[in-house]
Amino acid sequence: QVQLVESGGGLVQPGGSLRLSCTSNTTIFSLWTMGWYRQAPGMQREAVASISENNNIVYADSVKGRFTISRENSKKTVYLQMNSLKPEDTAVYYCRGEFSRIVKWGQGTQVTVSS
Repeated sequence: QVQLVESGGGLVQPGGSLRLSCTSNTTIFSLWTMGWYRQAPGMQREAVASISENNNIVYADSVKGRFTISRENSKKTVYLQMNSLKPEDTAVYYCRGEFSRIVKWGQGTQVTVSS
């Protein structure tokens, strides 16, 4: 059973930075398309960024220039570096993995941006 485990969330002041990590236990991690989603209270879950097995990257307009997604296949880990954080970035952030129509989600990690 493939599992995704996120870490790195927390409380940060506006303008600050956080790095989220998502580690998988699959032996074929390099073939998975990985992504980050977020869900704020009362809102629908939205895509934040994704990175394919070929390192093709897509960002939501709201995070372009502030967030960076990357992957380290040797560690079976995908990262989300979040800079210049804003209060509107506050949400539960979820890691998502997709391979051959199989989709897996992590349990989520809370990010709160507040002074």
